[in-house]
Amino acid sequence: MPPENAKALGTVGGELPPLELLRSFEAAARRLSFTLAAGELHLTQSAVSRQIQQLEASLGVLLFERRHRALALTEAGGVMQRAVHDSLERLRDATARVRASSAPRQVAITSTPGFASLWLIPKLARFTGSHPQVDVRVSATLDVLDLESSRIDLAVRFVPIGRGIGPALFEESVIPLCSPQLAASLRTPADFANLTLLTVEYPDHSEAPTADWEPWLKVMGLEDLRMKSTLRFTQYADAVAAAVAGQGVVIGRLPLLGELVQAGRLVAPLGEGAASHRGYFIEASRRAAGNRDAQEFAQWLREEAEAAQRT
Repeated sequence: MPPENAKALGTVGGELPPLELLRSFEAAARRLSFTLAAGELHLTQSAVSRQIQQLEASLGVLLFERRHRALALTEAGGVMQRAVHDSLERLRDATARVRASSAPRQVAITSTPGFASLWLIPKLARFTGSHPQVDVRVSATLDVLDLESSRIDLAVRFVPIGRGIGPALFEESVIPLCSPQLAASLRTPADFANLTLLTVEYPDHSEAPTADWEPWLKVMGLEDLRMKSTLRFTQYADAVAAAVAGQGVVIGRLPLLGELVQAGRLVAPLGEGAASHRGYFIEASRRAAGNRDAQEFAQWLREEAEAAQRT
């Protein structure tokens, strides 16, 4: 295209050319090839060539020297390349910052159903109240989820003390608990024989339906204790709800049930507990290292655990 023709088609004033023309020019100038630019932009070679011609027409100046099987930037093309390259880079950086600032803030955590329903959820409003823009996703399951593949930031694992990974929240002690009304009929361990045992069935203890009672029974020397009847549940929270309703005696896990005890909804009729030698530990995934909200959530968990132990 002769320069005088290009100038005749030029725009008046300081109007900017369309962005798609500048993108095609930047790719062609960087590659010095319409064909390679077309492949990068997922366009045809003829489409890129037309866009460059439109840009030259809008500017009123040639940007490329068309040589035999080669392109070279004109002086004006070099000026435009530097300006367009810098502008597009700034746009990319600004777009990335805007997207990052508008991305949803989320913390994903997994724990046992008992920990989630009895300890975490009653306290969770204190975290969400101070972090209203953070979405908390709780996955309550007895399955040990892989944090990386499940895209989970934190796990609260309930494991034997020697196998804990990460900061410890608290160790567990166990003690029989029941409603205040039912407690009136309990004076000695022998009185348990007249009550209903509330227990939980675990997949890994299919042959021992009273596995959750075993630490306390062993300490009390009551391994052969038998109660009048047994109610078995698949979820610990259901066994606790049955105890609150006065349907029997549950082995209380402290401090999970600390608030129910403080409120007087459950009482320890014999007042003697036993260490289960298990505890709750906070395990963090690799992705949590880059999630400030996950780190603050883990700190909040530790603070809540310390406050619960003080009370």
